[in-house]
Amino acid sequence: MKLSSLQQSYLNRRSNSFRGSLPLDSSAEVSGKSPAASTSWLLLHAACCLVSVVIGFRFSRLVFLFLFSAASRGGGEISAPFVVHSALATASPIAKSIAATPANHTAAARRVVVGRHGIRVRPWPHPNPEEVMKAHRIIERVQREQRTLFGVKMPKTVIAVTPTHVRTFQKLHLSGVMHSLMLAPYEVVWIVVEAGHVTNETASIIAKSGLRTIHVGFNHRMPISWNDRHKLEARMRLHALRIVRKERLDGIVMFADDSNMHSMELFDEIQSVKWIGAVSVGILVHSGGADESSTLQGEEEAPPMPVQGPACNATNNLVGWHTFNKLRYAGKSAVYIDDLAPVLPRKLEWAGFVLNSRLLWKDLDDKPDWIKDLEELDGIDEDIESPLSLLRETHVVEPLGSCGRQVLLWWLRVEARTDSKFPAQ
Repeated sequence: MKLSSLQQSYLNRRSNSFRGSLPLDSSAEVSGKSPAASTSWLLLHAACCLVSVVIGFRFSRLVFLFLFSAASRGGGEISAPFVVHSALATASPIAKSIAATPANHTAAARRVVVGRHGIRVRPWPHPNPEEVMKAHRIIERVQREQRTLFGVKMPKTVIAVTPTHVRTFQKLHLSGVMHSLMLAPYEVVWIVVEAGHVTNETASIIAKSGLRTIHVGFNHRMPISWNDRHKLEARMRLHALRIVRKERLDGIVMFADDSNMHSMELFDEIQSVKWIGAVSVGILVHSGGADESSTLQGEEEAPPMPVQGPACNATNNLVGWHTFNKLRYAGKSAVYIDDLAPVLPRKLEWAGFVLNSRLLWKDLDDKPDWIKDLEELDGIDEDIESPLSLLRETHVVEPLGSCGRQVLLWWLRVEARTDSKFPAQ
C-alpha cells in the first residue's frame, strides 16, 4: 500500500515537471524512459567505447609502421635488392626462373619487412658448381701465367728422397709429405726407400700421389733405437743418391723425411741453387711426459724454437752453422722409440740441405773438384751424418732463405710404440 502510494506520487511529480517545462520548449518531444533502459544504454555505450579504443590503438600502430617503413624505403635506406649477374657458365634453373619473372613483381616479392627493418632476399645464394670449377680453372691459368712472367724461367725438376718403413703412424706422416709434393708447382720425382723390403702398404699410399715415383727396398730392418735408426736412414738416403746417379736424373735433390713439414716457399727457394745449398730447419722437440716438461721448465729459458741451418755475417756470407744444443736435454732424451722422452735430432739434419743432381753424375765435364764421389763412401756409410760429409770444402755451401733467416721446413719425430697394433691400410 505504501509502495503504490510512493510510485503514484513519483509519477505525479514527473507529470507536473513535464507540464511545467512545456511553456519553456514547446517543440521538445516528451518521452519517458525507465531506469532499466537508461542503465542498459550506459553499459552499451561503455562497451562500444572500450572496443573502439582497442581497435583504434591497433589500427593506429599499423598506420604508424606503414607510414614510417614507406618513408624509409622512399628515403633510400633500403633500395632495390642488389643482384649479381654472373658472366661465367650458364645460370642455374632457379636463377633462370627468377630472371624470367617481371622486374616489378620480383622486386615486390623480394622486399621483406620485419618490424622496421628490411631483409634483402637474393636469388640462389648457393654457388653453382660449374661456375666454381670454371673460376678455379681461371685462377689456375692466371697463376701459371704469373709464374711464367715473374717466376723461375727454366724450372728444374725436384727430386725428393724419403726413407720410410711400415709402422703405426706411417700413413699419417707419408700422406703429409705426399700432399706437400703434390702442391709443388714443379715437376717432381719421388724416390721412396723402404726399410726391409717393398710392401703393399707403402705402395698403396704413394700410388695415390699421381707423381713419378721410384719405390725401392733396402735390405735392412728399421732398428728400435733412435741412434741406430738415424744411421740407417742416412744409409737409405745414400742408396737413393746412387739411384739418382745410375738413372742420371737431372734436377734438385731434396731430403723430404716423411714426418717433416715443408713450406711451399721451399720449392721456390731451392730453384736458385747452383750446386749445393742449405736452409734453416725449425726443430720441434716435444716432451713425452709431464716429468720431463716440468724439469725442463725449471732450467734456464731456451729460445721458443731451436733452429738448425747456416749462419751468415752482415755481408750475407756463410761463416758457420746453427746446431741443436743437446746439453739442455742431457740424460732426458729418448733412447728407444718406446721411451716417453723428447726425441732429439742429429747435429745437422739431412733435410736442411739440397744439391744439384749433376754433382752425383759420373764423367761430368764441369763437375767441381770439391765434391766426393759416391764410390769413396762405400763402407763408411754409417759415419756420414749429413751431406757435408760429401764435400771436401764446406765454404761452398749456398745459404738459402734470406741467408738462413727464414725457416722453410720443420723437423718433428712422433712415433707410436713398436708393439702397437694397427689395422691394415
